[in-house]
Amino acid sequence: MLKRMSVRPKKTIPDFLHHDDKIVMVTAYDYPGAAHAERAGVDIILVGDSLGNVVLGYESTTQVTLDDIVHHAKAARRGAPNTFLVADMPFGTYHTGLKRAREAAVRLIQESGADAVKVEGATPEILEVVRVLSRNGIPVMGHVGLTPQTATSLGGLKVQGKTVEHALRILREARDVEAAGAFAVVLEAVPNKLAGLVTQRLRVPTIGIGAGPDCRGQVLVYHDLLGVYEEHKKLAKRYAELGRDATAALEAYAREVREGAFPQPDNGFLMKSDVLREVRERLEHDDERERPSEQTLEGREDAESIGKLY
Repeated sequence: MLKRMSVRPKKTIPDFLHHDDKIVMVTAYDYPGAAHAERAGVDIILVGDSLGNVVLGYESTTQVTLDDIVHHAKAARRGAPNTFLVADMPFGTYHTGLKRAREAAVRLIQESGADAVKVEGATPEILEVVRVLSRNGIPVMGHVGLTPQTATSLGGLKVQGKTVEHALRILREARDVEAAGAFAVVLEAVPNKLAGLVTQRLRVPTIGIGAGPDCRGQVLVYHDLLGVYEEHKKLAKRYAELGRDATAALEAYAREVREGAFPQPDNGFLMKSDVLREVRERLEHDDERERPSEQTLEGREDAESIGKLY
């Protein structure tokens, strides 16, 4: 397990609302990822449904279940007990009525220890979910612009808000989500200047991903910023090339095992010579006792010969 280091005090919603400091958010889906994020001093960890693509191998975030998010959020919480943790509400958990949405949100908070949940979109039904959850003590982070859970209806994973009508719609949606009670709004894949306009017109912080430098905060996917996969995304900056390094390390390991270069004696543990000697002596004694006598062997040969007659 990773050794704990002294960390800054855990941020709270009033910190995000009443301070102008830039907000650093990153996704994490397990104990080591969250622990590294906390050691690095990030402000918010998001257990996003992007885990479907980057961890579980799904083709779409819509395949992620509530059980998936709960499982990974629990691990992330263990890795980062002192960091504000947001858990995505998966597709379908808040689209089919308030009762199911409340149950899903309560489960995420109770079972995983998340501090808040995140929902995508700003339809009247979703706004009502934000309103009800917020009024009942469950903090909600909103998400407008490109919403991956419903990307098909938006024409795919494309930049949003490039026309006057679409830009005004995104601004309206962000303000509606804020009015419903969201404490922050993610802006994904919208033009930089539009994100700046939205940020100016909201009282709650905006957190951008592919939305330029004028948002109050930024979020990136753990695997994107660390370069775990070869795919390069315009909205992300790669701060490492862990995928390349991991492949090279595994290739070196496989080569050394096949060549007999690993393991070396230093990779194992020593045994006292007197203990080893006694073990060998006992094994020899046991072998001697188990070795059949010549008389037994002769009897076995007679029995085999008789058996061949029949």
